[in-house]
Amino acid sequence: MNKPIPRPEHPEPMFKRESWLNLNGEWDFEIDNSVSGLERGYFKPDTALNSKIIVPFCPESELSGVNFKDFMAAVWYRKEINLSAEQVRGNVLLHFGAVDFCATVYINGSNAGVHKGGYASFTLDITKFVREGKNVITVYALDDVRSPMQARGKQSEEFHSHACDYTRTTGIWQTVWLEFVPEDYIKSVKYIPDPENVCLGITAFVKGRGTLKAEAFFGGKCVGSAQVSVTSGTAAFTLPLTEKHLWEVNKGGLYDLVFTFGEDRVESYFGLRDLCLDGYKFLINGKSVFQRLVLDQGFYPDGIYTAPTDEALINDIKLSQAVGFNGARLHQKVFEARFLYHCDRLGYIVWGEYGNWGLDYSDFSVIKNVLPEWTEIVERDFNHPAIVGWCPFNETWDYRGRQQDKEVLRVIYRTTKALDRTRPCIDTSGNYHVETDIFDVHDYDQNPETFKEHYDALMEDGELFSQLENRRPNRQIYEGGPTFVSEYGGIKWSVSSGDSKAWGYGDAPKSIDEFMTRYKGLTDALLDNNCMFGFCYTQLYDIEQEQNGIYTYSREAKFDCDALKAINSRKAKIED
Repeated sequence: MNKPIPRPEHPEPMFKRESWLNLNGEWDFEIDNSVSGLERGYFKPDTALNSKIIVPFCPESELSGVNFKDFMAAVWYRKEINLSAEQVRGNVLLHFGAVDFCATVYINGSNAGVHKGGYASFTLDITKFVREGKNVITVYALDDVRSPMQARGKQSEEFHSHACDYTRTTGIWQTVWLEFVPEDYIKSVKYIPDPENVCLGITAFVKGRGTLKAEAFFGGKCVGSAQVSVTSGTAAFTLPLTEKHLWEVNKGGLYDLVFTFGEDRVESYFGLRDLCLDGYKFLINGKSVFQRLVLDQGFYPDGIYTAPTDEALINDIKLSQAVGFNGARLHQKVFEARFLYHCDRLGYIVWGEYGNWGLDYSDFSVIKNVLPEWTEIVERDFNHPAIVGWCPFNETWDYRGRQQDKEVLRVIYRTTKALDRTRPCIDTSGNYHVETDIFDVHDYDQNPETFKEHYDALMEDGELFSQLENRRPNRQIYEGGPTFVSEYGGIKWSVSSGDSKAWGYGDAPKSIDEFMTRYKGLTDALLDNNCMFGFCYTQLYDIEQEQNGIYTYSREAKFDCDALKAINSRKAKIED
C-alpha cells in the first residue's frame, strides 16, 4: 500500500498546469559531512544511499524521519521515477521550491544544473536528460550557515538554539515537482494591475511562436479577454475588464486567469489593487490603510522551516486575523508561494523579506551571492497582491566590529526598484538605512509611557526617535516621510511558569493583566500617532526558547484573543 504524499497540493497556484507530478515523499538519503560524495560516485544512478528521508521536510525535522539536529556539511538525495512516452514527448521541467544552500542536480548521472541560495525557487529544463521508463534524480546540497557569504536567516550558528536563533534547515525544504509541457509553452507572466483604468497589464515570456490568449474571470463569469501574436519570445499587452472588483485588506477578491498558447494552458489569478505613499500615509487603492502587522518567522515544531500541511499555512493567517492583525512581516525567511496564495485569497497584507542574517555586509563581495537570489525572489513573487513592500535586509548590525558597506544596501535597493516600481522598498529594516522609501525603526522599550514619548515627538516637531542616531561615522538620519515602528513589544510570557530558558525582551509581566496593560499602552501609542502608517508586533507565536508570542509554538492561545483584537483593530488616527 502506497503511503500518502506529504504536501500533495499544487505548490504554485499563481502558475498552474494540469500536467504535473508531485515528487514529495520517500527519497534515498545520506549525510556527507566529509564532502566526499562526489569522489565516491553518489551522483551515479546505480549508487545506493544508506538512509531514507521524507521530502519536503529538512533532515533536522521530525517529519523528515531523520531528526538529526547537528551541523551537516552536505547531504545527498536520490529518487527513481518512471515516465511515460507521453510525458517525455515535449519538454520536462523540474522545479524545486527551495534547497538550502547550494544544490547540484543530476539526472541519470548527468549534471543538469546548479543553483545557489537557500530561499529562492528554481527550475531546470531536464528534457535532454530524461527518457521513457526509469529515471534517477540525484540532488547534492552543500550548506554552511557559518559562512559570511551565505544568508542563514534565523538558523543557529551555534550547536544549540539560542536567543532568537533556532534549529537549522539543510537541503530540500519545499516541494519538488515535475511539469510536462509542449514544445512551445509559456515560461512566465508578469502583471501590473490598473484599478483606475479597470484593466491588467501583462508581460509574457514564451518559448516558440504563436497566439497567446488571456481570459479573466470573476466568480466564474468571464469579464475580459485579449490575445496577441508572439514572434520574439516576449509579449506585452493590456487585458481590459468589464467589471471592477477591488482587492481589499481582510477581504481579498481575486480574478481568475487562463492563458492558452498553442497546446499549453496555464491557470493563474490576480488582484486589482495599487499602492501609493502619500506623506506619512500608505494608500491601498487610494485609501489610507493602517498596517496592523505581526512578525511571522515561518517555523513549525515538527517541520522546522516547512509547514506540515497546507491547512497549517492557512491556520497561521487565521490566528493572526483572530487577534486583529491584518498582515505580517514575513521575517528573515522567504515564505513558500503556497502561503502567499492564501494571503492573496484572504486579503492578508505582507512584506516580502529575505533571510539575510549571517552575511558579512562589510564585504562588498557578498553581493555575488545575494543579488542573484534576491532577484529570483522578487521575480517569483512579483504578482502577489498581498505583498505590499520589499525588505531585503533586516538589522544590518556590525559584522565582527566592521560597519556595513553602504554600497551593498544601495545596490540591492536600486535593483529591487528596477525590478519593481509598483511597491515601496525598505533597504534594511530598523538599521542602518542608506537609501530607502520608508524609514522604519525598531523599539523594544517595555514602558508604555516612555515609548509613547519617543513617537509623540514625531507629531510635535517632526523628529523620529532612534536609539542608533549616535553611531559614528555613517549614522542614519531621518529626513521626513513615511515611517512606522516595524518591531516593538516582544513581551516575554512563558506558559511554563518559571521557565529559566525562556527568552524575550525586557522583564516579563507578573500577570496576564499586567501583560494586557503593557500591550495596550505600547499599541495605543502607535495607533494614536497620526504620523505612523503601521506597526509590527513581535511576534505571532513562540519559537523554541523565544517565548514572546501571542500564541505558543504549538499555536495555542496564551491570552484573551477578543481582548487583543479590540486593542489592535480599533481605528488608527492616520486612517481619519
